Amino acid sequence: MASLGKRFEATDRFIEALSPARPLAGRRVLIIVENLPVPFDRRVWQEAMTLRDAGAEVSVICPTGRGYEGRFEDIDGIHVHRHPLPFEANGPAGYLLEYSTALFWQWLLTWRVLLGRGFDVIHACNPPDDIFLVAGFFKLFFGKRFLFDHHDINPELYEAKFGRRDLFYRLMLLWERWTFRIADVSIATNNSYRAIAIARGGMNPQRVFVVRSGPDLARLRPQPPVAALKQGRQHLVGYVGVMGAQEGLDYLLDAAHHIVHRQGREDIQFVLVGGGPELPALKARSGELGLAHHVTFTGRVPDQELLEVLSTADVCVNPDVVNEMNDKSTMNKIMEYMALGKPIVQFDVTEGRFTAQQASLYARPNDAVDLGNRILELIDDPARRAQMGGFGRRRVEKELAWDYEAPKLIDAYTALWT
Repeated sequence: MASLGKRFEATDRFIEALSPARPLAGRRVLIIVENLPVPFDRRVWQEAMTLRDAGAEVSVICPTGRGYEGRFEDIDGIHVHRHPLPFEANGPAGYLLEYSTALFWQWLLTWRVLLGRGFDVIHACNPPDDIFLVAGFFKLFFGKRFLFDHHDINPELYEAKFGRRDLFYRLMLLWERWTFRIADVSIATNNSYRAIAIARGGMNPQRVFVVRSGPDLARLRPQPPVAALKQGRQHLVGYVGVMGAQEGLDYLLDAAHHIVHRQGREDIQFVLVGGGPELPALKARSGELGLAHHVTFTGRVPDQELLEVLSTADVCVNPDVVNEMNDKSTMNKIMEYMALGKPIVQFDVTEGRFTAQQASLYARPNDAVDLGNRILELIDDPARRAQMGGFGRRRVEKELAWDYEAPKLIDAYTALWT
């Protein structure tokens, strides 16, 4: 083991090729992500490209997914190794099986990368928080660095999904604590997550960096509106995101019912983009509420179709349930709406308000009727929609775009070797 470790020792070498333009020249990075395939996971793909452009040699381990079935791809110099996941879990026992399967493949593919390209640092993206089992082994026996990319607060996510703090909840807390204790550096998507890394994870504040999931303005370009998406109606309300329990889509359907059947508004079409475990139940509920002709579920679609929906929308909505998890989390959909210059309606949560500011109206927490009324308020005020959309676009251009976050990622990587 010692000889093999010496053979692959690369973390402490002096890198003569280092330059301000390529601060990671000669470094080798392995990114591990379990919940989405790459490059579909936009944050991870932006990070991978940023690290590559900074001179690093980047490999990625991730699951397969629809449209991303290939087990290996070299995409613009980034080696993407994918593994199968047999199903999408929807209960505690299912999650244990899913996580165990993913760990097996992560372990196997990490060895494959080590014996091939090699790596100096494992960049682990949660959820879940069990990738420390892989990273910790290679840190202990091979001297590899470990950077933890904190995407979700999993104890709060578990409680939001299952409504209880049981053995599995305590296990999530334990995994989180071990992850932070083993990590050399952690990056957080916002200041709320940074506070958790310091207070609950016990990390040195100087080793925790905020790197927001800033949108890529080169990708998020407004498209010409597609009138057919409105199904002959005058207005369109758009949503993009996961179809999950904690996303509050029941509230959005209740708001649509209020708008269509109580307020008598036949002039509004709702288009919901995304896939997830709750999609069949949401379609059924839409029918039960008499909304089958007013709500379109697209499922997961290519970027071009997603951009067409959002570009056609008059108002975009984020109905995330107000709970401890969503209050502390920054939702990518909000910044995507803003990047496309769209006014937003959402429930009032801490990080959602920080991100959107004047680009959004804020409904009372978990109040579907108020959510519906706020949507109507914007539908009937085109001047205000334009003002709010313009504010959001400018905020992204001047403060939130990925171009402002990329240097922070490089700073976090620089700290790995200091």
